[in-house]
Amino acid sequence: MDTITAKRHIFSMLDVDGDGVISRQEYLARPARAAEALGRAGDDPLLSLARTAHDRVFASMDADQDGRVTFAEYEAWAGGDSFDDVCRPALGSLFDLADADDDGHLDRAEFTRLRHALGNPADNARAAFDALDEDGDGRIDRDAYLAQIRSFVTDGSSPMARALHAQTQS
Repeated sequence: MDTITAKRHIFSMLDVDGDGVISRQEYLARPARAAEALGRAGDDPLLSLARTAHDRVFASMDADQDGRVTFAEYEAWAGGDSFDDVCRPALGSLFDLADADDDGHLDRAEFTRLRHALGNPADNARAAFDALDEDGDGRIDRDAYLAQIRSFVTDGSSPMARALHAQTQS
């Protein structure tokens, strides 16, 4: 998959209401949706960290600071530097919310709940887990997860992300 197609997939997932822009409200709802799906309380310190990290990402994406991110803004922004500088901490914070035993790994159920809360169909999330769990031990680690997302954003290649963004069968 090329990088433009990868970015379009991610953008469409972030544009929850499908109106062609990512609103500040849509984007900043991600940590709360994930926390709720993962059984985390609203006052969980990890949720607070995730909110702060997501606020930083949105401010970075919203080039004209109008509270809305267009695809043009997202496309120009998304890449290796923005991933390393602001996305990695935000996505890592969501991983941490899902990591119930704080061991740096997610099992299939944790991963599936997280990805489903973020807008991926559960079947796609299970297939993505299989693509990422190369050694078959039933666990994926934080660094491997984040590296797969970075690869998808920067060059369109990631078996995990391709599975997450595959068309679902009706």
